[in-house]
Amino acid sequence: MSFFDIFKTAVWGLKANKVRTFLTMLGILIGITAIMLISSLGGNTEKIIVGELGGLGAETIVIRPGKEPSGPNEFADVLLSDSLKEREFEEILKKSKVPGIVSATPEVFLSASASYGSETFKPTILGISAEFMSDSLNLTLEKGRLYDDREIRSKAAVAVIGSRVEKELFGAEDGIGKNIQIKGKKFRVIGVYEPKGQVVFFNVDDLLILPYTTAQLYLTGDKHYTQIIAKAANADIIDRVVFDIEQTLRELHNISDPSKDDFHVQTQQGVVEQVGKILGAFTAFLSLVVAVALVVGGIGIMNVMLVSVTERTKEIGLRKAVGATKTDILLQFLIEAVLLTAIGGTVGVVLGALLSFGASFAVGRFLGASASFSFPVFAALLGIGSSIIVGLVFGIYPARKAASKSPIEALRYE
Repeated sequence: MSFFDIFKTAVWGLKANKVRTFLTMLGILIGITAIMLISSLGGNTEKIIVGELGGLGAETIVIRPGKEPSGPNEFADVLLSDSLKEREFEEILKKSKVPGIVSATPEVFLSASASYGSETFKPTILGISAEFMSDSLNLTLEKGRLYDDREIRSKAAVAVIGSRVEKELFGAEDGIGKNIQIKGKKFRVIGVYEPKGQVVFFNVDDLLILPYTTAQLYLTGDKHYTQIIAKAANADIIDRVVFDIEQTLRELHNISDPSKDDFHVQTQQGVVEQVGKILGAFTAFLSLVVAVALVVGGIGIMNVMLVSVTERTKEIGLRKAVGATKTDILLQFLIEAVLLTAIGGTVGVVLGALLSFGASFAVGRFLGASASFSFPVFAALLGIGSSIIVGLVFGIYPARKAASKSPIEALRYE
């Protein structure tokens, strides 16, 4: 028999029981759809994070207290560390110690609610330099003004808020000049940012910033900072600036062994690489789970094909009686198995692409993130290729069993 005739016979065999054919390929279809989703959404997630980090600029350097965490359990040590205080900030600003820094600011983060009259709202509260914050994130005031260095030094009880904070607390009223309360302390609103939405890791519209000295005095009661953010003159000297900062802090803290550092320095490139590693490990884990699902789907196909061989014993005997060889029977059932997985894989690629596109659209529409769909070509080729391989591997045994049947015994089978 010609290959074309064998192929038509295989297609006829699949069409003879459409429901079983569909249910058999369902496992492969779901597995390949999952591969497409993982690849597409993983790539988009990395692009979103990298894009958000890029909002701070390649010349941004972040100094955090505590030893750099190597796992989730060590993040608590960073939060509890008090190794960054005013003296560290002053030393970093010295041109004789770190000549490559052009500006820097301490940052104090706290979680609290703000209230005005009967209205209460929980903004993102940061104690930070208003000028540094606005310049770094390219923020523009809608009205009012920013607080200056003089107000930072005098620990003035002033605040600049985002547009949503103003709306939630003051409604249709103008918030400029009014006093809001945080932890029982009154702060005068002197500026309101224009609506901007999500920038880096927080929403500007939900932002409430105040002098870091004020946040320490009235809200946290601490003398240490959550972190120090600095800007280098340009991205080309980042490595040199990081080295100078590390040497300055080690000298200040009498540290001779870098493994005993009570601080850690991060650049935007370093964070991007770290995020890439985390997402890569997570994607690899999910891919392993999907691979197991494909194997399970393959075993299901093998079982169904074995049942099919038993049910079609008389058909096999009749075909052999009229001249079909063992090779013809082997090819027929092998083609059926490969067609099952290949069709399932192809449909899975299309369905996965559609779901990925829908997920990207939803993220961009409802979360405000800049998520753009990109078709994962490698994942599509991998999905279809792996589905065909699954069909070949798990279809060989049923096909060999069908081909080895004796035509006389097959014709006698009831």
